[in-house]
Amino acid sequence: MQTINENISVDSQLEKVNEVIKSSLNSDVPLINQIGKYIIESGGKKTRPQCLINLAGLAGSVKAVHFQLAAIIELIHTATLLHDDVVDESEKRRNTPTANIKFGNAASILVGDFLYSRSFQMMVDINNIEIMDVLAFTTNKIAEGEVMQLISKNNTDLTEEEYMNIIQSKTGVLFEACGKLAALSNPVDPYQKKALSEIGKLYGKIYQLVDDILDYSGDAKAIGKNLGDDLKDGKMTLPLLAAYRASNIHDKELIKSAIVQGDVSQLTRVINIIEKTKSISYSKNIVLGLMRDLDEKLDLFDNDYYKHRIRNFFADSINRHF
Repeated sequence: MQTINENISVDSQLEKVNEVIKSSLNSDVPLINQIGKYIIESGGKKTRPQCLINLAGLAGSVKAVHFQLAAIIELIHTATLLHDDVVDESEKRRNTPTANIKFGNAASILVGDFLYSRSFQMMVDINNIEIMDVLAFTTNKIAEGEVMQLISKNNTDLTEEEYMNIIQSKTGVLFEACGKLAALSNPVDPYQKKALSEIGKLYGKIYQLVDDILDYSGDAKAIGKNLGDDLKDGKMTLPLLAAYRASNIHDKELIKSAIVQGDVSQLTRVINIIEKTKSISYSKNIVLGLMRDLDEKLDLFDNDYYKHRIRNFFADSINRHF
């Protein structure tokens, strides 16, 4: 199995992933090509492919199969975005109109289905039962997470444990899969194999937590979406859960009313409550604790080049917001 030069740049590696993605999107149906190209080239940082490739390097070396796997992961992620944006009635992602706004809900859902099915065709081509097992479990878990999130909408009684289960199923599990697949074709021991999976899982949780924190404390232009989208969608994320738990009766009623009605006009008042209860600091402390756990697991590996790259990758996507 072909091994890639360790010192190849991130951009060069991602270009190889993009080549696989572009070749996989060919269809006789023009609309599929149009929407697929629109989504794939919309300026995303390919966070999940970067995670998989960096962890593969950490595990020993990046091989050609890892670019195939990174492309599959990105197609699965893109399919979930297409479906999520329809469910959430989202209008903007990365400062660009979402596909459902540009092409319509029906087209977005159906092209999302195409991307799912194409990703499974690519898995079959690799012909490895372990890959099929990991990714079949992962896609099923993502669907469960989306349903869990749907039935928890407008629910101020959601517990922190339930919230963490949702974000693990909805977001963390795909990053966890990156860790599992990174070990493929690399000579890792059982402890390292488990650590790669846990690094991916931890990073996925952190990634979603940071996104949820920024929805009440970030800059709309910088994060590429409207602030208060989670409030509008009736989602009880960690900052709001912490604020609700620490609030007086009057503030609890305000949060409950805003969440039940998806009343984004109350965003300023809700943010004031979040600030008053120090819920952003509480949420950030949880993230920092997870980051310490993640950093400890990196020390199980000897590859200083990829450890440095991974730490920079995590810092770029997380620390700059803190």
